[in-house]
Amino acid sequence: MDFTLATLPQHKTIALVAHDNRKKALIEWASKHKQLLSLHALCATGTTGQRIEQAINIPVRQFLSGPLGGDQQIGGQIAEGGIHCLIFFWDPFEPMPHDPDVKALLRLASVWNIPVACNSSTADLMISSPLFTLESVREIPDYTKYSAQRTSQEDS
Repeated sequence: MDFTLATLPQHKTIALVAHDNRKKALIEWASKHKQLLSLHALCATGTTGQRIEQAINIPVRQFLSGPLGGDQQIGGQIAEGGIHCLIFFWDPFEPMPHDPDVKALLRLASVWNIPVACNSSTADLMISSPLFTLESVREIPDYTKYSAQRTSQEDS
């Protein structure tokens, strides 16, 4: 696999996701960090987004609810470079009917090398980093050869 460099912009788009048993914790975390979060664009899955927007009075782009495809919508945005950080408070003790979607979301975040926090301690470390409000460079997969190979096969 070849890699290339990509920039995480100074003004990031941050996805906020939480399982039902963790929504309260994410809302409390977002309220605590409202000032720093206001420097960025926020998006979230359905109910989580509504509740965070009400709690911190900052616009939150809302995707579908996770089980209805919201996790996949956020994953698609990560793959397209439209989401730069993922804060996902998930419940490790509660099996989810949409676990494959959750695993796919976390996999895409790893593939595209974006910062991910799955609990308040990690989210606190992420948001307190100087890189949270600065431009930074990350390594991502380079699919140029793959795309070129596919195009030449389609032309044949």
